[in-house]
Amino acid sequence: MARTFTVSRSVLIGVPPAVVYDAISRPALMGRWSPENLGATVSTPEEPAPLGLTFEGRNKRGAFRWVTRCTVTAAEPGSRFAFRVHAIGLNRPRLRAPIATWEYRFEKDGDGTRVTETWTDDRRSWPTFVTSVFDRVATGGHTFADFQVRNIDRTLSNLKRELETAPQT
Repeated sequence: MARTFTVSRSVLIGVPPAVVYDAISRPALMGRWSPENLGATVSTPEEPAPLGLTFEGRNKRGAFRWVTRCTVTAAEPGSRFAFRVHAIGLNRPRLRAPIATWEYRFEKDGDGTRVTETWTDDRRSWPTFVTSVFDRVATGGHTFADFQVRNIDRTLSNLKRELETAPQT
């Protein structure tokens, strides 16, 4: 079976693109929506992350916890936010390698915003057999692409629920 390197999912959220961008572009907040991310260590967590900012993400899956180093690769207010994960480790991100890219696109749709979250597997140099075995062990029997579809769906659902029920200023 061919390896899937990219998966995307979308949701319509009943707030303007600037509101969604403002939330997503603050990596320290991601733990509020993501089933795996616990947030991030960011130099200015109260502000949207600028292009080129490097931050450390904290993650968990069951009892297993790890840290990643990420760099913001797109910061276009109200339009697009992306970051690349390029180091990983248990307590500190020591192993440097292309791991994944996360991208969020925001499109005005009526009075709301169509938010598209995309995960791209950057482990292109890994042999397919190695990724297949690693992925199934790390995800409890799934490929990372299948696993990330479920994570993205949960993240977008949680984001939608929070932003649509929050008071708008």
